Amino acid sequence: MSPNLDEQRPNPDALLARVKADEARAHRGHLKIFFGMAPGVGKTYTMLEAAQARRVEGVDVVVGVVETHKRAETAALTTGLELLPAREQLYQGRKLREFDIDVALKRRPALILMDELAHSNVEGSRHAKRWQDVEELLDAGIDVYTTVNVQHLESVNDIVGSITGIRVQETVPDRIFEQADEVELIDLPPDELLQRLEEGKVYLPEQAERAAQHFFRKGNLIALRELSLRRTADRVDAQMRDYRDRNAIGKIWAAADRLLVAIGPTADADSLVRAGKRMATALNCEWLVAYVETPGLQRASKTTRERLLRTLELAESLGAETVALAGPLISAEILGCAQARNITKLLIGKPATAGWKRLLFGSVVETIIKEARQIDVFVIGSEPDASTPERASKQFLARSESYDSIVTIEDKKRNTRRRVLSAVAVIGACTAIAWPLHSRLDNAVLVMIYLLGVVLAAVRYGQLPSVVAAVLAVASFDFFFVPPYLTFAVADTQYLLTFVAMLTVALVISRLASGLRLQARIAGFRERRVSELYAMSREMADIRAIDDIRLCAMRHINAVFGGLSIVLLPDDDGRIRYPQTLPAPKLFVPEQDMAAAQWVFDRGQSAGHSTDTLPAAEALFLPLQGSAKTIGVLAIRLNNWNRLRDPEQRRQLDTFASQVALALERLSLATQAESARMANEAERLRNSLLAAISHDLRTPLATLIGSASVLARTEQMSDDTRRELALHIGDEAERMAELIAKVLDMARLEAGNIALRPEWSTLEEVIGASLNSLKERLRQHTIVTEIPADLGLVMLDPILIERVFANLIENAVKYTPAGSTIRIRAKRGPDEVAVQIADNGPGLPAGSEQRVFDKFYRANPESASPGVGLGLAICRAIIEAHHGRIWAESAVDGGAAFVFVLPQTVPAPVIEHDGALL
Repeated sequence: MSPNLDEQRPNPDALLARVKADEARAHRGHLKIFFGMAPGVGKTYTMLEAAQARRVEGVDVVVGVVETHKRAETAALTTGLELLPAREQLYQGRKLREFDIDVALKRRPALILMDELAHSNVEGSRHAKRWQDVEELLDAGIDVYTTVNVQHLESVNDIVGSITGIRVQETVPDRIFEQADEVELIDLPPDELLQRLEEGKVYLPEQAERAAQHFFRKGNLIALRELSLRRTADRVDAQMRDYRDRNAIGKIWAAADRLLVAIGPTADADSLVRAGKRMATALNCEWLVAYVETPGLQRASKTTRERLLRTLELAESLGAETVALAGPLISAEILGCAQARNITKLLIGKPATAGWKRLLFGSVVETIIKEARQIDVFVIGSEPDASTPERASKQFLARSESYDSIVTIEDKKRNTRRRVLSAVAVIGACTAIAWPLHSRLDNAVLVMIYLLGVVLAAVRYGQLPSVVAAVLAVASFDFFFVPPYLTFAVADTQYLLTFVAMLTVALVISRLASGLRLQARIAGFRERRVSELYAMSREMADIRAIDDIRLCAMRHINAVFGGLSIVLLPDDDGRIRYPQTLPAPKLFVPEQDMAAAQWVFDRGQSAGHSTDTLPAAEALFLPLQGSAKTIGVLAIRLNNWNRLRDPEQRRQLDTFASQVALALERLSLATQAESARMANEAERLRNSLLAAISHDLRTPLATLIGSASVLARTEQMSDDTRRELALHIGDEAERMAELIAKVLDMARLEAGNIALRPEWSTLEEVIGASLNSLKERLRQHTIVTEIPADLGLVMLDPILIERVFANLIENAVKYTPAGSTIRIRAKRGPDEVAVQIADNGPGLPAGSEQRVFDKFYRANPESASPGVGLGLAICRAIIEAHHGRIWAESAVDGGAAFVFVLPQTVPAPVIEHDGALL
């Protein structure tokens, strides 16, 4: 094969991914963004011109939102376009008009205009942002035209703020811009834009004057124009790379860049994340944002924790994968993550450690730069932060109750005073142990006893008690064991150095031990979450009922996340309903929130509390996604919603939801498989019944028709011939009646419509009645009965058991040649009566001993003997109705033997000679 051809061959994985993406895009609406550097460049005007051109082409175009800002030429372009009615929303005493997404979805046009993509909806709307409305319209298959300025893109928000001095609050995630099908740049030179501003074509005169002095300064506009051109150029470059990939132009690189952004709880973390987004976009690579959960961070203040959580939310909104690491050394954890994830570029901020601390202890940044191997490290400058992690960590658990993690929950349960007193008691115990030994042991050994106590206090009670224990250990050693005794005075000044060394070692040990304690508790918390997930998965594997799955999910999710949860499933009409069979209170999901649950089920997207969709809801609703569709909705209401701001815990909750969805889907598939099996079985039985009845009815019907036709058409016929034909017609009619009776008996037995009427009877009478009904068919066979004289009475339904004897004897007659012997034996056991009907015919085929009792099964289908295979099935149904057993086996002297056993739990009465029962 030619090397050139091999190089041009597309990557099959890339082709598969592209096919899947194209398939998903085929069902999604087309998004076109009119992109500009600032207000007034003509985005809305150009969008309306394009919409009018589409309307002339016959496209169904409607206006969802268009802001003309009282520009006459812009307003004129709305002529002929249908304007969707707005929704009135009361906010702070005023009625505001907002876009009504439900009206748009019901109207379902081909194209809808949605101006100002970054607009924030009024509180109480379904979505917090207009771009979320646009996403829902696109998911519904509706094309959208929209407008946005460069300053509204999240990744350049801080850059625009530093250029213009104005921080724009309304932003759009970059993924919306990147996923747009088409972006049209509306460019205008800054001088022309300023001229339009002076002419009042952008703002009203008083607004224009203020804008010209602030945002619309020429230098600002030049910088904004460069940003918009660069973002558009980046998009064009991405389109070119996509075209090259689709057409297999050039080599495909074997490895791609991966970027890791390492952040901490500092004020510059947001800028670092935005810089990472810009770098990842420029490199067109995957990017991660990681932070390290150190013991110092666990002790940080509420403000510090909140800032870190907001940064992580920003990173996820920009499309990054967030990673939570845990360990005492930040540099080691960051480098370990970089190596494990094959990171090629690492982005970090400048060191915030003070100069003297850096000289003594070094810095994370310098350590990473020194130890990084084959990783490009980029250090980004930032403004000095007045609230550094070191300063925040000094606020020792002062406000730790504000962040609801497992560590702070446990710390709140332990009273600080009690822990400190416990540490004091430990040092007191060390003193009590050392006092009787100090005359025989060196002081170095006594110091070791105190250090052991400090370690115990640190491991058991935390850092603050261990610090108290360290100070108290030095003081106790000085007071009790350093001359002069029982005073804090020191006769030998060398002991001062001993005290300093002892205190330093004790403090270092206490810090390390308490840090390990925190790390162990964090690891224990994570292990508990994983254990709960494993336990739930294992328990659900054996569940066969939907309500049991609900209860299992509620129990495990509530235990891990601390709150209430419920699994909501749809009814037959696809409407989400609250389960009526569970003990959970119905008020857990208020009626007004059920609409949010329905929306989540219909769209397959999360909504409710702590999301951007219907955030006013009291609960969070997660879709339970199966392999092909949404199965249900998981509703959860937490005691503290700060838990879900931690990306690791949110992913854990998503994992729980996935496990619940898998269990529900497995149960649904099992139910469908059982239904399909039953349907197939019913179809097989129906076909067998039709085949058997059609075969067995066709012969007697043909005989009946032929005999009746001969009787009707033949005038001259002897009496003997006429009598023979009549008898023949009677015999065939009896055969048909018997066949139909068996079918009806089987149907009644399976439906339970035949009531059992047991009574004390003798087997001789029952057997005699059945033989009498078959006397014509038994003329060529010998019947031998072996009934013990002392068998006595048997509790049974005589009519049904007579049918059993008749079917078994008739079956023996059918499959044995003339002259064969049929033996009927009976014997009584301690609590049962066994009966055997055996013949000396050819016997049963090997392996058919149990199958012969199945409906419509015939051991020898080629046999000329008539039958549909119901006789033995009826026998089994009757015997089982008596709570007995029946089976087939080979007879001792050859042939087949059928045995049934009837239980006799009540002693049989005794028969006197005159026939009376005792």
